[in-house]
Amino acid sequence: MAQSSVRGKAGPEGAETAAPDGQGPSGGGRRGARRGREHGRGRRVLRWAAIVLALVILGSAGAGYLYYRHLNGNITKGSRISGDDSKVRRTRPDAAGRTPLNILLIGSDSRNSAENVKLGGSKDNRGNPPLGDVQMLIHLSADRESAAMVSIPRDTRVAIPKCVDPDTKRVYPPTEDIINTTLARGGAGCTLATWEDLTGVYIDHWMTIDFAGVVRMADAIGGVDVCVNQNVWDHSTPAQRGGSGLKLTAGHRKVKGVQALQWLRTRHAWGSDVMRARAQHMYLNSMIRTLKGQNVFTDSGRLMDLAEAATKSLTVSQEIGTVKKLYDLGTQLKSVPADRITSVTMPNVEDPLNKEHVVPQKAGSDKLWEMLRDDVPLDRNGKPSKAKSTSQPAKTPSVRPAQLGVVVANGTGSSTLAAVPGRAAAIGTVLTQAGYGRATKDASAALSQDETVVRYPSADLEGDAQGVAKALGIPLSQVERSTAVSGVTVIVGADWRTGNAYPKKSAPKAGDIPEGSDAINGADSSRCMDVYQPYRW
Repeated sequence: MAQSSVRGKAGPEGAETAAPDGQGPSGGGRRGARRGREHGRGRRVLRWAAIVLALVILGSAGAGYLYYRHLNGNITKGSRISGDDSKVRRTRPDAAGRTPLNILLIGSDSRNSAENVKLGGSKDNRGNPPLGDVQMLIHLSADRESAAMVSIPRDTRVAIPKCVDPDTKRVYPPTEDIINTTLARGGAGCTLATWEDLTGVYIDHWMTIDFAGVVRMADAIGGVDVCVNQNVWDHSTPAQRGGSGLKLTAGHRKVKGVQALQWLRTRHAWGSDVMRARAQHMYLNSMIRTLKGQNVFTDSGRLMDLAEAATKSLTVSQEIGTVKKLYDLGTQLKSVPADRITSVTMPNVEDPLNKEHVVPQKAGSDKLWEMLRDDVPLDRNGKPSKAKSTSQPAKTPSVRPAQLGVVVANGTGSSTLAAVPGRAAAIGTVLTQAGYGRATKDASAALSQDETVVRYPSADLEGDAQGVAKALGIPLSQVERSTAVSGVTVIVGADWRTGNAYPKKSAPKAGDIPEGSDAINGADSSRCMDVYQPYRW
């Protein structure tokens, strides 16, 4: 499969010995499907940091387009999706006709090359199916003025859809497992399908990156500024073996190469995996600020080296598998101001079935996914939109309600909740009482739909579909044309599990991030990491 070329984590000898996930240096915690690979988790984050760098490089190199024709051959491509069709749809265009862009970034721990084993990977794991141990979604707003970077912990238990390996055609049946196993069940396309099922967010592209070129690119930046409040030395102690080897004095310091890897790998000195994620976000934000402040693109030799490393490291979904398309993508990403970039982690709680895993914290994660689907900025630094409504103009129905055939389907199930029995019949009764005497329930199996929608197959039925939505109190913005239906169809979603009146919802506001997200703004250079007492010197 395409991801077989994505090379895994690596680093210097003496790699960090894994401590239990979600715990401090005292022990306990989650191991999941780690296979002895815990020590490299921080390094994998640097891979997707390199993606950001690669996009900035490619997006700033229009003058060297002839040279970049050569780089096309460096890029490895794969299928966008390899899972069952999730029925997730793109966010509706804003008043100016623009849509958001969502890119899934995946760090693979594959050790299927001598190069990556040489860089520090375990020879015992060479040839094992890769795990997607870092998974982050970049959401670029429709107006291209803000961005979000959203991560899901690798040990999150999720529903994984049926996936088919695009190369071997092996079929993997649907299952429940932690999300990092999806990469071995049909490649990045299966990971993308799982994210769509979980979040309801349409994902346009995926990108994976190997580790071999990351150190070269990290060094090419010239170093990234980090900060600690106390002297730190992440080393073995009598209570906890292993450590990244990071040793810095208090204050702002510039790290590069091996030291950058050590920063990203460090967990014990920060006290927990949650704090390690914070340190990684701080590093990435600092890296973006560094790139924005540099004028590296006037140095053609340096630019060529960076571009070679970037394109050789990237594996992308096939629809963006050319330098020209990556260039177009990069020009959009690099224009977002640092103070409009927000990095967050999905709110999560301990898995009741396995304390070594986590599951989404429903209220917080649902709110986060809704903000992404509705393209609500995670920051408060933007100007108020002049035209935010996505509602469609009212159209005239083609027939009277009593003559219109309407199908009502039950879509109240979700990745974590079973469908509510009888919802299609109940809402069909509401429609009948409103004058739609030909409303019938869909007798097929229950669907999964996060948000209630009214669909219609052709333009002549748009006014009829709007009339049905009005009768049920459903916003016109949730009326959509779809070739998947043969007539006006109501799909009662997971947002309408009870009651006969469609629930009124207050739309999330910009910057109203759910608790437990540990949000960091990209322009915040004041953050410093506290060091856990045993690792101060």
